[in-house]
Amino acid sequence: MKKLFLLLGLFATLSAFAVKPKNQYIRIKTEFGECIIKLYNETPLHRDNFLKLTKDGYFNGTLFHRVIKDFMIQGGDPDSRNAKPDSLLGEGGPKYTIPAEFRDSLFHKKGVLAAAREGDMVNPSKASSGSQFYLVQGKVFNDEQLNSVEEKRLKFKIPEWQRLVYKTIGGTPHLDRNYTIFGEIISGLDMVDKIAVLTTDKNNRPKQDVKMEVTILKKREARKLEKSVTSDSL
Repeated sequence: MKKLFLLLGLFATLSAFAVKPKNQYIRIKTEFGECIIKLYNETPLHRDNFLKLTKDGYFNGTLFHRVIKDFMIQGGDPDSRNAKPDSLLGEGGPKYTIPAEFRDSLFHKKGVLAAAREGDMVNPSKASSGSQFYLVQGKVFNDEQLNSVEEKRLKFKIPEWQRLVYKTIGGTPHLDRNYTIFGEIISGLDMVDKIAVLTTDKNNRPKQDVKMEVTILKKREARKLEKSVTSDSL
């Protein structure tokens, strides 16, 4: 009987470790703190590409090279690694793009991760950069401002539940369904706020270099994180 209980206990332990996390998570660490980002399964092309680059160490040592307060912080340009002061950045990346993966349920609330891209004139399909991304800081909107965004920029109605988020948490609604969103910060949002207020040059590059280290959370960390989130929601 004792052996049976030991075997059952061992089986339960192994089963717990066999359970895969529902999502993949990455950590971005800077001298201004770190954040944990959940990658969306709804945008698998962007998710898998970001995971591959992260696993290869592609982002490590690169900069948040474009920062605009109340808008976003942008990184992912390999040319920013060890870049000289005042050099113009934002043109680097792998020699491929990723097809747009727009989802009506994913919108530019504060804290989302989205892909940068070339403008519509040269990129009518709105395909994403192979590596450059941004984290949204944004700002809070009122109904009048959101009505104006709908009419002048989006040409479609923002769902009421999304409007509520824009009126409380904030974001950048004029980018919706124009740039692919593929994740969101679930911890460490203050990192974005701290970087967003840094002094910048004429090209919106912070005068103080903001280097990043990007890693994938191990399965054990991800399971623990998801368990914590589930417990908090009960």
